[in-house]
Amino acid sequence: MSTGESRTVDLKIGGKKRQFDIDNPTLPDWVEDNALASGGYPYEDKLNRDKYEKQLEKLQIELVKMQFWLQATGKRLMALFEGRDAAGKGGTIFSIRSYLNPRTARVVALTKPTETEAGQWYYQRYADHFPTKGEIVLYDRSWYNRAVVEPVMGFCTPAQYDSFMKVTPKFEKLLVEDGIHFFKFWLDIGQEMQLKRFHDRRHDPLKIWKLSPMDIAALTKWDQYTEKRNRMLEETHTKDAPWAVLLANDKRRSRLNAIRHILLSLDYEGKDKEAIGEIDDKILGFGHKFAK
Repeated sequence: MSTGESRTVDLKIGGKKRQFDIDNPTLPDWVEDNALASGGYPYEDKLNRDKYEKQLEKLQIELVKMQFWLQATGKRLMALFEGRDAAGKGGTIFSIRSYLNPRTARVVALTKPTETEAGQWYYQRYADHFPTKGEIVLYDRSWYNRAVVEPVMGFCTPAQYDSFMKVTPKFEKLLVEDGIHFFKFWLDIGQEMQLKRFHDRRHDPLKIWKLSPMDIAALTKWDQYTEKRNRMLEETHTKDAPWAVLLANDKRRSRLNAIRHILLSLDYEGKDKEAIGEIDDKILGFGHKFAK
């Protein structure tokens, strides 16, 4: 990616004014040094890779058991993965789906709506991808675009936004009442960690496709995103469809706890609770009170 000019933005982080140039190949020390701890992250180090891979393998074995159970019983599972840009949604989904049978485990990552879709009932294009019996569907972003991204970026009207906040809990209640096992995850990261990941995308030729103009535009809108996130978590966190919030500065801990939450919520055949382990309540909590 070549822009021909630097894209230096003025930011306010932790009460301090900072300048950040994503095109500069050198990551500033104030980003590097504070990334993991940003947003009040509770651990000083990332989870050891060997420990992570051993735990992940056990959990992925349990996910395969769960998939067999879904297929045998005809039950349906749907999970939404939301969060700021670079929060780790795609990687979390990949860790869940890696060893599942792709015939009955799908990822849905929709592009911007077409003209036809824009004229439909808002939820319609997402509902087209709902699971059939025995199927798992994992949404990499979902109808919750309207709760955070769209109002911050001016892609919807205030009336559309307010309507979404009122209708969505009713819509999701219908899904659960119809028997769908429904999960909602918000991946929460600190501001310095987001900058570090954006910078990594910008300067890694294998990841540069992940960096979008929307990412650049979001750099100066941290507080606006926070405001909309808080309202979303407060108003759409319900008994029927609760928000599981993951502190995701360390992707490894975040992924493990997301999988554990799904597995511990289901009573599938052959479930090995010892292999699953316990939720780390420093990493996963529920609703707006847990978000940083």
